[in-house]
Amino acid sequence: MAVNTEALGAGGPASPARPLVVSRARTRRRIALDRWASRLVVSGGIIIIASILAILLVIAAEVYPLFKAPTASLLGTYRAVEGASSVPAPGEGTGVDEYREIAYAVTSTGTLQFVALKGQGAVPPVPVPALGGSAVTTVAAAGNGRHLIGTGDGRAIPLEMKFDVVFKDGVRTVTPQPVFGEPMALDPERNRPVRRLAFAETGTGPVTVAQVGPTELALHSVVEKKALIGPSRREESLKTLAVSVDGEITALRLDGRGEDLFIGTSRGWVLRYDMRARERPTAGEAVTVGGAPDTPITALGFLIGDRTLVVGDAQGQVSTWQVVAPPQGGDRRLTRIHEFTPHAGPVVAISASKRDKGFVTAEASGQLHISYGTSGKTLLSPRAPAGDVRSVVFAPKTDGIVTVDGKGLWSQWEVDNPHPEITLRTVFGKVWYEGYSTPEYVWQSTGGTDDFEAKLSLTPLIYGTLKGTVYALLFAVPLALLAATYVSEFMHPTVKGYVKPVVEIMAALPSVVLGFLAGLWLAPMIERIVPGLFLLPLVLTVCILAAFVAWRGLPASVRGRFRTGTEVFLLLPVVVVGAWAAFALGGLVEATLLGGNYRGWLLSALGLTYDQRNSLVVGVAMGFAVIPIIFTIAEDSLANVPQHLRAGSLALGATRWQTALRIVLPTASPGMFSAIMIGFGRAVGETMIVLMATGNTPVMDWSIFNGFRALSANIAVELPEAPEGGTLFRVLFLAAFLLFCLTFAVNTIAELVRLRLRERYRYL
Repeated sequence: MAVNTEALGAGGPASPARPLVVSRARTRRRIALDRWASRLVVSGGIIIIASILAILLVIAAEVYPLFKAPTASLLGTYRAVEGASSVPAPGEGTGVDEYREIAYAVTSTGTLQFVALKGQGAVPPVPVPALGGSAVTTVAAAGNGRHLIGTGDGRAIPLEMKFDVVFKDGVRTVTPQPVFGEPMALDPERNRPVRRLAFAETGTGPVTVAQVGPTELALHSVVEKKALIGPSRREESLKTLAVSVDGEITALRLDGRGEDLFIGTSRGWVLRYDMRARERPTAGEAVTVGGAPDTPITALGFLIGDRTLVVGDAQGQVSTWQVVAPPQGGDRRLTRIHEFTPHAGPVVAISASKRDKGFVTAEASGQLHISYGTSGKTLLSPRAPAGDVRSVVFAPKTDGIVTVDGKGLWSQWEVDNPHPEITLRTVFGKVWYEGYSTPEYVWQSTGGTDDFEAKLSLTPLIYGTLKGTVYALLFAVPLALLAATYVSEFMHPTVKGYVKPVVEIMAALPSVVLGFLAGLWLAPMIERIVPGLFLLPLVLTVCILAAFVAWRGLPASVRGRFRTGTEVFLLLPVVVVGAWAAFALGGLVEATLLGGNYRGWLLSALGLTYDQRNSLVVGVAMGFAVIPIIFTIAEDSLANVPQHLRAGSLALGATRWQTALRIVLPTASPGMFSAIMIGFGRAVGETMIVLMATGNTPVMDWSIFNGFRALSANIAVELPEAPEGGTLFRVLFLAAFLLFCLTFAVNTIAELVRLRLRERYRYL
């Protein structure tokens, strides 16, 4: 027989050289591909880890400024024009423009003195008009550059300080524009000096309170009434008020609404007068606020919004007070809220921020304290270069402080404190907010007024996140684990081939679709069938047990017609009938036992309110989203249990149930626990379902009938409207950081428990 040597190769039919070379080349290619694939997988893992760490670093970088220590830097000291006195008159006659270029002070000599803080040309002083040779005895302020100048002959002169800002050739020029009003007589009969002043510009007209004697006040009010036809009428009234006080009046303050007048005394008392009926002021409560008995009150001030009163005394104690109702109910009373770091000497001046709840206090020796009313913390304590501080001013943008001492020396600090309201206590602890009877956990990031007090407690959001997760897992975990056990151990393989892919496809449903259905369809439907929904587990259990008894009562020949593992199809009509019976029975129970209105019964009997979008709806909707993940991982864990364990158990006489419960489930427990933890992480991070199926109310209540607000949903709602770099913006990043830490901790604990369980059952 002829041999084709070209086909066999040069070595002839007995030579294996060519196949051997081909085999080695193929092996080398496979090894190279395997190495490249291994490197690609490792590189992908490293890239993923690096990306997660980069995200964590970005979040941490945005959070860090929240807890950065504030600073105050002394920019310099200044004096007024040569030969002019810039010693301020007693009271609040100093101020500064928003760019901190020109400061001003009303002096005791009757001039409005200006000081250039940024090297621009000197501004000449302006005499206070209509003094008539009288001296300036006191000055009161009411915000926005409005002042009231008290004179030695019992009059008051209004002053509104305005600044004209012009930009020309890239240079900003600030020019003061003082506007003086017509003097008003506060003590026309005796012309006594005005010792102290307090005033407010209300919606109906200005209200002025002047101290004209040790315990005597003059009340001046103007009411402007607009007529439908013709000119408006102006009604002016003046009356005196003798204050029943032990000692003398040492401080006055009237809130911006003209409703509450606060009087500090030389014996350490603060009295409140109700000024709502201006013709008949009503004396309210009197409280002692000094650090020690008989310690004079030296300064009173309001934080922005005029809801929180700041009190300073002769011993340097500083505290804040609010008029609130007691927790038990009743009339509102002046209540101490916070105490701050005390001064070493008497408090001589208080100036509040015009943007937030911060304020600065000063003592005569020059020590300043910058504090924040919401947190109750003293943040900074700079000291003036020279003592004898007479007045202090918080810059309009809260970025600086200006003081003036008894020698006319002005000092300026630049303050860097962009997030004064943030401390660990305000973010995670209870805070006593304005208008609240007790400290509370509250999230309310925005309000309708400029004096709104931001409430940025993350505790209600953490609470809501865990609440929604718990209710979702209560619904999802039993169903998912029992379904996985049945599908893996008892269902016919042919049926399993259809059921498992269908459940896995459920995981692909977008959460926004589930949230949309939950909010618009599921929530109203559940509201109608709540009693039946709670009866459903009991009724279904009875129906299934009854079906089981009926099944066991059938002849063996009938039961044998059904293949093992397909009995589930016989239960489907039983479940449908049981659900219908439960809802029908729920309506009957509501009509007979709950007065026909289960919502009214919940409120009257249990004190629970029913919100249409509540935790029950979220538990069902989010549980539906979590079930596929838990089911798939748990079923895979059960399916991966070696078959020889099942065979050995069955061979020893155990039933399929005994084998599943005592052999398969313990062996697969590490994977099933991982499934639960992964479902937990999925529920914690869920956004759209929680956003659309709850009322997004940040309440701390475990009632299943109330809504909640979760961290993830809060980020989705608030972040688009949060100014970049602002406090809210960074707090939302802090919420994201907490979510990151929570999921990381859960996954770490899950992995540790899984390894422990695997070690325990590895020898089965």
